Amino acid sequence: MTDLELATHAALEAGKLLREHFGVEAAVDEATHHDIKLALDKESQTLITKILLEQRPGDALYGEEGLAGNLDSERQWIVDPIDGTVNYYYAIPHFCVSIALRVAGEITVGVIHDPMVGETWTVERGGPAMLNGKPIQASKRERLEESILFVGCGKDEEALKTGIERFRKASLRARKMRMMGSAALGMAYIASGRLDAYVESRISLWDIAAGKLLVETAGGKVDLVSNGESDTWAIVATNGRIPIQEIL
Repeated sequence: MTDLELATHAALEAGKLLREHFGVEAAVDEATHHDIKLALDKESQTLITKILLEQRPGDALYGEEGLAGNLDSERQWIVDPIDGTVNYYYAIPHFCVSIALRVAGEITVGVIHDPMVGETWTVERGGPAMLNGKPIQASKRERLEESILFVGCGKDEEALKTGIERFRKASLRARKMRMMGSAALGMAYIASGRLDAYVESRISLWDIAAGKLLVETAGGKVDLVSNGESDTWAIVATNGRIPIQEIL
């Protein structure tokens, strides 16, 4: 089984777990003003970890719910077991499983799986970006006035202020604005030509690792700026054509 096949299998199995429990009252492990952690986040990551490390026992795994495996390995699986946990908790069917493989600092494989819609995005460095096995491409839109933009607001006060101001400015230019609750799906939608840009001032690597390779392979562009913390970034992802800097 190739790395891409393995990541896809793990994402699909985790997706089955999430779909089975969707709409059922979920146990909350931790709740803050702007975020929720579910017991199911951990259960999903445990399942993914088991599948990946049984096949690749020498690898490391870096997930939203913790580390596993050989942490000295240059091969590191980057996992978000539920991207869009708040949506999931409120029975909003917009969430996904995101799995990427980073080898010697470079993302080589990415999988994003939406278990409710039944869509699976896959990409391997050097190969095409795919949605359910068919090649995809970012949109060719070049004007903000014809674009649809996704602005994330983050979870801390500073990120919220930045996101809300960007949303206001962009609303005056873009055709439509969205706040969707899943960074990984937002990037998958850019790669598919559904959205034209995604902007957020504070996001974690596991949210965007698979999506970064997917967007770039589909012809888009992703700019990351470190927030000074390990694998926490400001992100601007676009179709590579619209003048997003005009509204930042």
